[in-house]
Amino acid sequence: MPNKTIYVSDSDQELFARAQELAGGSLSQAITTALRRYVELEEGKLEGFEEIVVKVGLGVGRKVRFSGQLLAEWMDSTATSVATIKVYRSRTGKFVVHTERSPEWKDQSENAEKWTQGWRAWIGNLSANQSWSFTEGESTLDVVDTVEELKSKIPAKLYDLVSSAQDHPLIEDLDI
Repeated sequence: MPNKTIYVSDSDQELFARAQELAGGSLSQAITTALRRYVELEEGKLEGFEEIVVKVGLGVGRKVRFSGQLLAEWMDSTATSVATIKVYRSRTGKFVVHTERSPEWKDQSENAEKWTQGWRAWIGNLSANQSWSFTEGESTLDVVDTVEELKSKIPAKLYDLVSSAQDHPLIEDLDI
């Protein structure tokens, strides 16, 4: 194995010591892991991808990260909930569906029935004193290999958007 010398400033000594501790005592392992991640991200950016971080699970859930490109987004709202579906192309060519669903909400006020009739009914009830609250609902992440596999997982109109978007190049260089 060839040796590489890394000069570390005095102000970064604690950082390198902590990295070595987190890597189980191997500073080389910490540096290699960091460089591998850095190269992967930068190469992805050159190819038109970005780092995507999404929440998965109930409530606060957990966060997952991947390198991808947003192909299309769909939002569906009712009087009692909202759902957002985003479809990404991953760097490995797979399709990633991230779905966020709000919990069902219910208005307990005297105007509750009016709120279920849509936004036009709201206009007469808006005032300067509004209160809103929100709790996280459920978020899911599905990964499929082909665009055809998406058909059963997303609305038909969103599928049409994704199937047409996936044929376009990630980055088109213009000579202008």
